[in-house]
Amino acid sequence: MSDRFADLDRPGLDAVQLRAALAGGHGPFARLDGVDETGSTNSDLVSAAAADPESWPDLSVLTAERQSAGRGRLDRDWTAPAKSSILVSVLFRPLDSQGLPLPPPSLAWLSLLAASALTRTLVERASVDAGIKWPNDVMIHGRKVAGVLAQMVPAGQRSQPAVVVGTGLNVTARPEELPYEAATSLAVEHASTSNRNILLKAYLRELAALYRQFCAADGDPEAVLDRSFSLRQQVSTQMVTLGHQVRVELPGGKELTGQAEALDESGALMIRGGDGALHPVAAGDVVHLRPFD
Repeated sequence: MSDRFADLDRPGLDAVQLRAALAGGHGPFARLDGVDETGSTNSDLVSAAAADPESWPDLSVLTAERQSAGRGRLDRDWTAPAKSSILVSVLFRPLDSQGLPLPPPSLAWLSLLAASALTRTLVERASVDAGIKWPNDVMIHGRKVAGVLAQMVPAGQRSQPAVVVGTGLNVTARPEELPYEAATSLAVEHASTSNRNILLKAYLRELAALYRQFCAADGDPEAVLDRSFSLRQQVSTQMVTLGHQVRVELPGGKELTGQAEALDESGALMIRGGDGALHPVAAGDVVHLRPFD
């Protein structure tokens, strides 16, 4: 394994080529900016979008080669060596088919939408067996390869609701460089490509296409999209948590143990508890109580 990792190269992202392919009238994105290093792409984009909404329209993108203060779910650290990961945040100002802001329940689906787009990209472009662990971690063989984090943008008096969704994907990290034992990278998993430019371009195109379909369907997770199934059906198919015995660590220190059976219309996880009843879980940390299939 050491010889294989010794051959890894870590070229930088080609911001000019990415911008030409994805933004500026040649692609679905309104704006694409890249920086060498930042504290957090999510924090930067949230702040910029709140301060100057006109300069940061729907489908604006910020990437970084390294984050010094990246955060994951439950305020966990998300750090990695420079140029070893895809670190990208996307600003959404979603409108429905009538040009009106999507309702709050629809906004809650955006992080799952991003996790779904990334999972599809990894399966199709990197040839790995990726799946979603609820609510929005992307896993390969039971180990976390990527995390997705959504943050609301503070609304001004005249600005529409906006959400920033950040994604951190481990690409070329060596085993000793991973943040914890249950993490992995595309290199560790023998992915067919570790070219970050190819992967980022494919992910962002997949994300934009799915997002536009979702908005055209008025943010309805049950609406049939272009691939003949709904967003909820697509996410459910990709989600490795469903069908597993799980323990959910709930806010406030409580726990719920049972079988994860489905997603409800809001994206909440439906747990069949020991009492036989279904319990919706909108937020919490899921622990799988038996190995992944």
